[in-house]
Amino acid sequence: MRQGPREPGWLASAYGPRRYGVLFYTLLLTLGAAPLLAALRFSTDLLQILLVFSLLAALLGVPGQRWRLFLMLLAAVAVGVRAAPTSAVGAELATGALVAVGGIALLAAASAIRFAMRDRVVDAEHLYAALSAYLLAGLCFGVLHWAIDNAWPGSFGEVGAAGTGAGFSLPTAIYFSFVTLATLGYGDVVPKTEMARGVALLEAVGGQLYVAVMIARLVGAQLQRPGDPPSRPRAEG
Repeated sequence: MRQGPREPGWLASAYGPRRYGVLFYTLLLTLGAAPLLAALRFSTDLLQILLVFSLLAALLGVPGQRWRLFLMLLAAVAVGVRAAPTSAVGAELATGALVAVGGIALLAAASAIRFAMRDRVVDAEHLYAALSAYLLAGLCFGVLHWAIDNAWPGSFGEVGAAGTGAGFSLPTAIYFSFVTLATLGYGDVVPKTEMARGVALLEAVGGQLYVAVMIARLVGAQLQRPGDPPSRPRAEG
């Protein structure tokens, strides 16, 4: 009896129930590697490779085989354009590939949010999905901030870095993204153009709304135990 054709199905069944747990730790590893690689003076190419793996892990959680394959193909094309020499594809196309990758990752984050909110019963995988969507959004906006500065140099500036010649690096963009998403407001990196300010404002507002809505949703689902009838207001009188 041939067992070969069953192997992919076995792998999918083993990975499927844990896909958002794997995604969460992959994103956490990428987020932790960003400042470490910058401190060790590694090229941003290694960080971009980690981001590609994170994107792949995120796309594996997208429901629908055709839709998932389409997004993977589109992401592969965008990553290939970005990996090509800028002199061969042009600066505009390379920046557009960054924006496309960020948009695809945001779609994957939306899929994780949908999974986290669709069921009444909350388990560990739903929590991983909610946390992964938050981390994925922060990384996506970091890439978008970096793409904006590549397209319009000087869109972001570091306080005290005037005249040093230091550019807006990808690790700095990711750092600024999570500071904005969490509304920490350190002020050491500031957007200087209308486009940069608009994207930063969208991220800050979206981050606060996400935390408020997701906490309310998860707490409400936890209070509503399986088998319990929905609570109804008592009639007065």
